[in-house]
Amino acid sequence: MRIIALLLLVTPGVIAVIGIKLIRDALFNVFHPMFFHVAIQGIVGLLFVVGGVAFIGGFILHRDRKRNLTKGRFRKK
Repeated sequence: MRIIALLLLVTPGVIAVIGIKLIRDALFNVFHPMFFHVAIQGIVGLLFVVGGVAFIGGFILHRDRKRNLTKGRFRKK
């Protein structure tokens, strides 16, 4: 079970790192041929970063809610 949990956290982390690289390359005008424009590359990178961080944050929040570690701050209504 721990291997599956580790893979669930590593995969979005890797996607977020790739997003950071795409944003950096877009800022320094390094164009990757699979994108049509540098601006599209930057937007895709931003989506990767936001999606990866949101998934990891949601996973941690779900785990903490299950173990009652949130002290009632993030209760479902």
